[in-house]
Amino acid sequence: MRGSVDLVTRVGPVVLANPVMTASGTAGHGAELSAYVDLARLGAVVVKSLSAEPWAGNPAPRVHETEAGMLNSVGLQNPGVEVWLAEELPPLLATGARVVASIWGTTVAGYEKAAAALASAPDSVVAVEVNLSCPNLEGGRHMFATDPSATREAVEAVGGACRRPVWAKLSPNVTDIVQIAAAARAGGASALTLVNTVKGMAIDPTTRRPTLGAGGGGLSGAAIRPVAVRAVFDVHQALPDIALVGVGGVATGEHAVELLLAGATAVQVGTATFEDPRAAARVLHELDAWCRRHRVARAADLVGQAHGAP
Repeated sequence: MRGSVDLVTRVGPVVLANPVMTASGTAGHGAELSAYVDLARLGAVVVKSLSAEPWAGNPAPRVHETEAGMLNSVGLQNPGVEVWLAEELPPLLATGARVVASIWGTTVAGYEKAAAALASAPDSVVAVEVNLSCPNLEGGRHMFATDPSATREAVEAVGGACRRPVWAKLSPNVTDIVQIAAAARAGGASALTLVNTVKGMAIDPTTRRPTLGAGGGGLSGAAIRPVAVRAVFDVHQALPDIALVGVGGVATGEHAVELLLAGATAVQVGTATFEDPRAAARVLHELDAWCRRHRVARAADLVGQAHGAP
């Protein structure tokens, strides 16, 4: 195929140069990956989830490698939004990157406070991704993303406070993700990020105790890619009018293509970065090469093709 491939993508109202981003929790809070990747070349950098106040996270050990991915129980450690804005964001923006700020809270008020602190962020912070896989202390100790009404309320609060597009990151640990997706859309989300980690645990036969300090954790990596593909496919089929960002086990250009075909308009590269800090840039290069080999002039034309002709 001659000529360049048009990789421009639209995630709701946000236009990105290409559909490949980092995933929250895997690229640090700032410019940590800039030594390995030209961050300005990626669609966006999604930073580690931030709360309104500093948060210490979980006890060690926090990460455990599995046969097809990894378990983590970092516990959302972060410096708080205000410190991030002052110390971590400036060097990240200096790389020329477009930034998506991920936020979390244990209450709706916590989400709203974190979002309000981002209202004055520079325009290069193009969206706020709402990590809904957090304990909902207002409605009992379950995740916001398992409760449609709590999901809608949290998304509404963030959208009213942050003054920029809101993406809702949903958990696969539910019976019907379409129901939760519909609630997030009703709350004003302009895009959905599918999916967060799958609940898991590993036990050390020698010590006879869980390998992670907090007990259980979230499974990510290759093992959950089929889960992510199914979630994207089902939500796109049911709610074709909302933009989707596919995440879960993306490590190659073909993995990105698979999620685009399922209905995603963009993808995020996460766990692969721990093995290869250049993974996101490599996925972008391989996606471009795949499109050239298959004579695809616009990557956006792949979106949803697994569903057949409209």
